[in-house]
Amino acid sequence: MAYNSSLDQFCGSKFWDDNLTWYTETPDLTPCFEKTVLIWIPCGFLWVAALLDTYYILNSKEHNIPWNILNISKLITTILLIVLKFVDLGVTVHKASKEEEDVFNVDYYGPIVKILTFALAATLLYYNRKCGMRASGVMFFFWLLLILAGIPQLRTEITNHYDLADDENVQYNFVSYMIYYPMILLMFVLNCFADLPPRDSPYKYEKNQCPEASSGVPSRLTFSWFDPLALTGFRRSLVESDLWALNPQDSSKEIVPRFEKFWQRALKKRDAATGAKATYSKTSASVNFKPESERKPASILPALCLAFGSQFLFGAFLKLLNDVLMFLSPMLLSLLIKFVESNEPIWRGYLYAVALLACAIAQTMFLGHYFTRMYLVGMRIRTALTNAVYRKSLRISNAAKKDSTVGEIVNLMSVDAQRFLDLMAYLNMVWSAPLQITLALYFLWRILGPSVLAGLAVMIVLIPVNGLIASRVKNLQIRQMKYKDERVKLMNEILNGIKVLKMYAWEPSFEDQVIKIRNKEMHVLKQTAYLNSATAFIWSCAPFLVSLMSFGCFVLVNETEVLDSKRAFVALALFNILRFPLSMLPNVISNVVQTAVGIKRLNKFMNAEELDQESVEHDPKDPNPLSIENGHFSWGDASEPILKNINLQVPRGHLVAVVGAVGCGKSSLLSALLGEMNKISGRINTYGSVAYVPQQAWIQNATLQDNILFGKSLDKSKYNNVINMCALKPDFDMLPGGDQTEIGEKGINLSGGQKQRVSLARAVYCDADNYFLDDPLSAVDSHVGKHIFDKVIGPNGLLQHKTRVWVTHQMSYLAQTDLVVVLRDGEVSEAGTYQQLLEKKGAFAEFLINHLSDAERTSPEELDEMKQDLESKLGSEFQNKLQRARSLSESASESEVAAGGDRRGSAKRRTPEDNAEERKEKNKLIEAEKAETGSVKWAVYKQYLTSVGVMASIVTFLMNMVLQLFQVGSNYWLAKWSNDTQMLVNGTVDKARRDMYLGVYGGLGIGQDGSVGPCCASDLGVGVVAGAVLGRAGRGAHPPREAANGSVASAIYRVLRLHSHRPDPQPLQQGRRYLGQHAANDSPGLDRLLLLAIASVVAQLLLLLGCWRAAKILHEGLIQNVLKAPLQTFERTPIGRLLSRFGKDVDVVDTTLPMQLSDWWFCAGQVLGTLFVISFSTPIFMVVILPIGVIYYIIQRFYVATSRQLKRLESISRSPIYSHFGESITGATTIRAYGLADRFVEESERGVDHNQACYYPSCIANRWLAIRLEMVGNLIIFFAALSVVLGRETIDPGIVGLSISYALQITQILNWLVRMTSEVETNIVAVERIKEYYDTPSEAAWNLPNGPGSTWPETGALQLERLTLCYRPGEPVLRELTCTVSPREKLGIVGRTGAGKSTLTLGLFRIVEPSSGKIMIDGIDISTIGLHQLRSRITIIPQDPVLFSGTLRMNLDPFESFTDDQIWRSLEHAHLKTFVQGLASGLLHEVSEGGGNLSVGQRQLVCLARALLRKTPLLVLDEATAAVDLETDDLIQKTIRTEFASCTVLTIAHRLNTIMDSTRVMVLDKGQLVEYAPPDQLLQDKNSIFYSMAKDAGLVN
Repeated sequence: MAYNSSLDQFCGSKFWDDNLTWYTETPDLTPCFEKTVLIWIPCGFLWVAALLDTYYILNSKEHNIPWNILNISKLITTILLIVLKFVDLGVTVHKASKEEEDVFNVDYYGPIVKILTFALAATLLYYNRKCGMRASGVMFFFWLLLILAGIPQLRTEITNHYDLADDENVQYNFVSYMIYYPMILLMFVLNCFADLPPRDSPYKYEKNQCPEASSGVPSRLTFSWFDPLALTGFRRSLVESDLWALNPQDSSKEIVPRFEKFWQRALKKRDAATGAKATYSKTSASVNFKPESERKPASILPALCLAFGSQFLFGAFLKLLNDVLMFLSPMLLSLLIKFVESNEPIWRGYLYAVALLACAIAQTMFLGHYFTRMYLVGMRIRTALTNAVYRKSLRISNAAKKDSTVGEIVNLMSVDAQRFLDLMAYLNMVWSAPLQITLALYFLWRILGPSVLAGLAVMIVLIPVNGLIASRVKNLQIRQMKYKDERVKLMNEILNGIKVLKMYAWEPSFEDQVIKIRNKEMHVLKQTAYLNSATAFIWSCAPFLVSLMSFGCFVLVNETEVLDSKRAFVALALFNILRFPLSMLPNVISNVVQTAVGIKRLNKFMNAEELDQESVEHDPKDPNPLSIENGHFSWGDASEPILKNINLQVPRGHLVAVVGAVGCGKSSLLSALLGEMNKISGRINTYGSVAYVPQQAWIQNATLQDNILFGKSLDKSKYNNVINMCALKPDFDMLPGGDQTEIGEKGINLSGGQKQRVSLARAVYCDADNYFLDDPLSAVDSHVGKHIFDKVIGPNGLLQHKTRVWVTHQMSYLAQTDLVVVLRDGEVSEAGTYQQLLEKKGAFAEFLINHLSDAERTSPEELDEMKQDLESKLGSEFQNKLQRARSLSESASESEVAAGGDRRGSAKRRTPEDNAEERKEKNKLIEAEKAETGSVKWAVYKQYLTSVGVMASIVTFLMNMVLQLFQVGSNYWLAKWSNDTQMLVNGTVDKARRDMYLGVYGGLGIGQDGSVGPCCASDLGVGVVAGAVLGRAGRGAHPPREAANGSVASAIYRVLRLHSHRPDPQPLQQGRRYLGQHAANDSPGLDRLLLLAIASVVAQLLLLLGCWRAAKILHEGLIQNVLKAPLQTFERTPIGRLLSRFGKDVDVVDTTLPMQLSDWWFCAGQVLGTLFVISFSTPIFMVVILPIGVIYYIIQRFYVATSRQLKRLESISRSPIYSHFGESITGATTIRAYGLADRFVEESERGVDHNQACYYPSCIANRWLAIRLEMVGNLIIFFAALSVVLGRETIDPGIVGLSISYALQITQILNWLVRMTSEVETNIVAVERIKEYYDTPSEAAWNLPNGPGSTWPETGALQLERLTLCYRPGEPVLRELTCTVSPREKLGIVGRTGAGKSTLTLGLFRIVEPSSGKIMIDGIDISTIGLHQLRSRITIIPQDPVLFSGTLRMNLDPFESFTDDQIWRSLEHAHLKTFVQGLASGLLHEVSEGGGNLSVGQRQLVCLARALLRKTPLLVLDEATAAVDLETDDLIQKTIRTEFASCTVLTIAHRLNTIMDSTRVMVLDKGQLVEYAPPDQLLQDKNSIFYSMAKDAGLVN
């Protein structure tokens, strides 16, 4: 009888026939089915899927693929197919007209449907070509479906043809189909290839293009286009040039604008919602700004969703398909078991086996492409966020900058943006897990009925517990991030100030601070570990408890039904499906929580206040290029303005000098003009381009030439002119690489004076209209200063026609300026020309008199001129005032930081024929980051495992093996149970037997439960739960005779009995009797079980705690070795690279590696267990184990080699992003002043793109591996099923269930195992990168046992005996120095740039060790004592005043070895007492990062206070009064004279007047001691070098 009469009519024959198709030994389909369903499905697919192609066509930015043999062939074949179908239709019409044969509707509709569909295919083909789509998945699958659906009809046509009598004519249908089928085969083959690249594209393609675009659909489906890279990676270690360029669609240029568009929308919305930023109050006529805190921040989340949502949704659709297919396998398993139990035709067995394979392959494909989509979305989000954070950091206001340190902002980039990437792949589990759970429960209900509810109850109970733990983990996460930020920030400061730390011997104090933070971090991590174990335990128990409860209820409630193999194993397969969403859900939730924390941090930063672009007007109509009217300015939200009532007009081309005492607001005035300060009221106008020379030069990590060009093109003659004018030529000649010498981060290998002149040269080369010069002459010698003023700044210099605002302490040049502005306490106290101000007899005249008393020894002409000026204006007053100033300053001398000899420039001149490129290579200071190659060395594993502890490793391994045995045992027991034919006696269940099976199953289950679930530390609780249940069962819960009747089974049974209406005590007693006997016979078994559960917990926890211990040990070793490295190491290594060790790599060792190791152990056990079960069940399977194993091994080796190296390259490409980022934040003011923000943003984008180009192949490598491995797994499923079909006569249904349900898990586990192997191998690279710094050479020991006595040095006598110092072997900087300095002597050390003055101090502190000769202090050779024993007993006031964030007290006395009184006394002598008393927190005043909240002069005074505290008998002054005004300089000199009168003082000076009152002078030239005598004696010798230097400086006539 027909199923559907209308379809029967439509075809004129039966639509479906069971006897023909199913109940037969030779299955076939009806012609009607072949002509309808098998045609409609592929055609229907194309009509629906065409929408997808249309979407791509409409959104494509590329156009116009040239016509070529491929697309022409496709078009012609499609047209021929349409023609063929028209002919078919014509033949049908012809037949109908002759009325010889019956013609039915199906004969018309078939060709018509195909004609329309092929016409659609041709249209898509044309538009795909026009819109640049090189390969269409839709078309590929359409032709594939047509081929598959055409196979039955092909078989029918061929059999019909053979059935024809010999004399009959060949049927038209046969001929037509024989033409049609090869044509669709041809179309399928043609659609396997990709078309040529489009002609019109907005993207710029690079040479090494990613092959993905040019590969066909099959290659894309299986990621075969990755093969060449995998092969290369296997043959040799990959290098950067092997990688492809990033797809243009994924580059910053495409992604950033897309995100920016939606983010700007969000900001507009926020501003509209929160109303105006400020309110105007009429009463006080003032503007009140709304604090940022009151404004609701805009969130980045909606912007991200709108920018990248569509791709995400497509991925989610693939995941949905995969989830639905997942439930097909258990259904097929049920059919396969039924096949073994009954005697169905053999072809069905093969059908089920093939169906299992097809289902598994489809799942593999969907999942592979789902992950690729998600990684791509994650990558794009990371690109967008990293660039957004960078752009923001260049615009952020100074007040907002205080809230976030460089370390924190780098973390936003490295950690929080990365979280999105990690989360993306699993975010869909949020909806997918509940869907899988629901479907699984639905199918389980159909198999086990209401018993499933018992299992469901277990799950529901567990969810809130988990929620509780998750929220606790979230809080710990926030705390851990806080500590990590603190630690990285502190490390950043330590690395920036390492030179000072070494000279003060302060490393131990700072190491303790880091370790203190680290211990807090470790404590939090340990708590997180325990909580994670609890969660993981709960979810690993869940699947087993659910199956135990469900099976238990089923067998206890149903007295007439048994648990047969079909029920048991299909249910088990479904429970296995349940396991994944249940164990993943908590992980995903905690990941979502972590990302939410990241979003919060990003929102806070992205909503931070920006510099007001509008605060400075740029009106070209103004008469003067620079003007301020009634300006009030503050830093940040401080209500107190720093600058008040500023009125300033600077005419074009004028030179304006700004003078005043330290801290009066001179630098702030420049910042106000640059728009860096908050304008409270008033008006600023500047027009024309700007160049800025900051007080502390900002030097990039690049060559000297790049630093000066600063992005402009090289004009050789202009460049050389600028270098000469800025007095850089001699320095370049000294440097081994000339202007191609690479400068370390922050200009570490240049002296202060050189940095300052490079900074000035950059400004001069820039050729701007307006120049803001913040005391650029402070760090250069007097003769160089004069040269620079005359040639560059002054009225006849290079900048004579430019507008210049010049903050200065050099009084001698003021007469040559057009305008002098005197600042006092943030207000302009006077302004006018030099002469006008003298006539006023006001603050300026006072200022000059103070300067005169200092500078009496500078060139007499200048002095006389000044004296005359003052005398004529002030009359008799002048002499009195001058006398007073003199008596104040006695013989105080002015000192200035000089361009100290370049530390690295050896005295060896370079030969002119050196090639510039060679020079560049030879003088690369920063070493390229080393990428380890090949497999990770065994030594790295050994180091890690010994840190973890050998015992922990061995115990973990053994416990995993035992637990695997239990797991296999419990499932094998289930198979035995389900095969038991004696369970039913007269239609009812044999209860004693049932209870025995259930009891043992429960016991084995609890045993294995110690290690279910690939989550680490899963088992703290299993033991506890099992112990509680079993413990109570065995002891004391009941009277002794009822011992052990509290088994899980009977407990469930009792609960169910309460709700069933037939009270029947019989089974219960039988169960008790059985279990009682069992307990009596085998009570050690229960104890063993308990022990096992506890042991499993201990094993897991042991491994975890071992990993934590390793993390602690590795970090301690890292910090100790880094701090003990010689200073040269830090000059060669960018700070970003070191910080990424302390940030990212330590993070991997802390959090990632422990999880992965634990997972790896688990997976390895699972794989062995599975292979054992399948081989045991169907021995024939062993035949394929070996070939499959070989394939598996090959794939794994290919993958691991490539993946590991990709990960390394990715790590290396990450460091420069953060280095460039840190550098940009530090120099943000300079970058903004020059208006180069866009260029730096582009550089940052290039860095991010380069990093993504290294990251993308490693994502693809993952999917490439997954697809190949899952195919191996799919083959295992197929062969397991095939073995069952072939051995159906000899095999039990239970064993079939066991074998196949294990095989179904294998794909995932195999995949996990390789993934884990490679993840462990890849992440162990972090240990390798940390270990790299274990092996760096360290400096000499800090302390030696037989060091000098506690009072050494008592006198400070110094002897140098034939001292030679080198930076590089064979290139001495100081040669054969011999001299003696008596106790309490004051020695001045002078010499031209590069003479080796600074090197001598480095030798004294053993920063550079002598290559021959020795230094003796108080008769002890300093190379025989520990470094700290030396460095802590002599004192230096360094050239750069470095402060660390922390309290002021910590900056003075980090070891807390002095009393507060002593500290106050030192502050008083350093003239800081009043300042510190004025601070709210006094000594506990928080100093910001790098001392940013103190002026440079104040920082210098803090360094003086440090020296006063230590007060050692030997003091070294390294050009110590660099950035201070004359008054402060005066104070410092006076303090040094009085407080250090009893000490030996070595002063390195470029300003000779500083050392004119020394007892002796040492003159160095080209690294040799040329003169050594008292200054007066040397001045009498007209031929001495000292005399010529003094003459240059104008100290002698």
